[in-house]
Amino acid sequence: MAMYVNAATGPCPMVGRNSAGFHPSIWGDKFLPSTNSAKSDADCKEDEKLQLLKQEVKKMLTVGDTPQQELIYLIDDIQRLGLSYHFETEIETLLQHLMDSFLEYYGTKNCDNLHDVALSFRLLRQEGHNVSSDVFSKFQDRDGKFEEKLAKDVRGMLSLFEAAQLKVHGENILEDAEKFTTSQLDTYLNSNANVPLADLVRRALKYPLRKSFNRMVASHYIPIYHKFDWHKQVLLDMAKCDFNLVQKVHQEELGYVTRWWKDLDFTTKLPFARDRVVECYFWICGVYFEPRYAAGRRFATKVICLTSIIDDIYDVYGTPEELLQLSDAIDKWDISILDQLPEYMQHVYKPLLDVFAEGEEVTAKQGLPTYRVDYAKKAFKRLVGVYHHEAKWLQAQYIPTFEEYISIANTSAGIKMLAVSSFVLMGDVATREAFEWHSKDPLILVAGAGIARLMNDIVGHEIERKRPHVSSAVECYMKTHDVTKETAYAEINKSILNAWKDMNEECLRPEAPPKELLERVFNLTRVSFFVYANGHDGYTDSSTLTKEMITSILVDPISG
Repeated sequence: MAMYVNAATGPCPMVGRNSAGFHPSIWGDKFLPSTNSAKSDADCKEDEKLQLLKQEVKKMLTVGDTPQQELIYLIDDIQRLGLSYHFETEIETLLQHLMDSFLEYYGTKNCDNLHDVALSFRLLRQEGHNVSSDVFSKFQDRDGKFEEKLAKDVRGMLSLFEAAQLKVHGENILEDAEKFTTSQLDTYLNSNANVPLADLVRRALKYPLRKSFNRMVASHYIPIYHKFDWHKQVLLDMAKCDFNLVQKVHQEELGYVTRWWKDLDFTTKLPFARDRVVECYFWICGVYFEPRYAAGRRFATKVICLTSIIDDIYDVYGTPEELLQLSDAIDKWDISILDQLPEYMQHVYKPLLDVFAEGEEVTAKQGLPTYRVDYAKKAFKRLVGVYHHEAKWLQAQYIPTFEEYISIANTSAGIKMLAVSSFVLMGDVATREAFEWHSKDPLILVAGAGIARLMNDIVGHEIERKRPHVSSAVECYMKTHDVTKETAYAEINKSILNAWKDMNEECLRPEAPPKELLERVFNLTRVSFFVYANGHDGYTDSSTLTKEMITSILVDPISG
């Protein structure tokens, strides 16, 4: 019989271990060379070019006689091209002006341009302005149905579809708008599959802007932008330049994180766990891509990498006695008890404490209060407590009610812990009040975590049933309500749609924290949507569509 050594109790027989058969990393050492922080002459020239283009675009946004219609088109393109972080103040000012005149300008019967009304509505809602959806009633007939003639305005239909994604509870007009536009846009694609606008329509129906994160939107829009007669060359030039420069920043960071990961040698020491450092960086890159958040990305990526390992210990490998030891050790957060853990757990426990200690050092160097890391630690402890709770359900072969499952699973999704970890190095915008707000489980966090958890469960539960695994939301719903798998899917998908409405609603509350923080929560959920939207768990099995997404934003530059 094989033996292993427990530092606390000495040699003992090897216990039976579960195995999930996760595929190895598909990236190998690809990103290891990307660690040279010195800028090349070519990069310096590109940076100079970017600054000149930026000044040109800024003039376009601030010149006083530009019609409002042209400004909203310009803002839309800037956002889709991934450039809005360069013009945050200018865009905020313009959208405030738009808000002040919105009803006067677009609320009258005289303004019947569907594209303009819908685009303005979406831009304002995205910014947190609570504009009324009643503005769309003028596009309905006497029976309250959207007029069929609108179908001829494909760009307007597309804008209305995107606007409908920002609906909140009770907005029946936007519910109707989404159904109407989805049907009409599907019809349009059937007969116009190869025209430039079809690229936008096809993308929107699969990945609406409200559920998409910056880099994925930009990587799709930049290569097709020149096909549209409304495109502006200065924006296209700036977008290509910016995308490629930012990509090089990300590649350098990924090289650093990959080196850290390789040095820990988890593939040898913990071969049962998922080796997904690149996928983890991709996830955090979706949360915030801007170069100014480099330190935050490095910290949050290390946190999510270690979370993934610990998740697999609880989910796949650890025995009940070992999991109790690990839970107790993480709760105490004390390096002096390292030797009391089984050897394989020591390999992850020390790096965990090291990463958070490093986070404290970086916050102190940046002149930020270190209590921020305390909030992140507390969230991590809470997450591990839930992992242990689910492990006990598995050990007891207990299937909880759907409601009981959700009360736990909303934390085990990891969104809450990753959100607070992403706040730690965000600068002055992350105040103590913001961390306190997070600690009280606001609805936007609960909803975002629910979306991630439920989407993961729908795509992963059939595979997970092939090995010992805690019951998913699907099994719990089927048992609680005595329904078929198909009915459970349908009802859970309704819950997901309602959660998106919850998130939209929370962004419109006047007492909500700064938009920069809400955006991190939204982005965590958006990456989850991309990873789980294609019918399988794109994190656990990252060899196909996830690989393509990562390649598009972290490997392939946009040709110029």
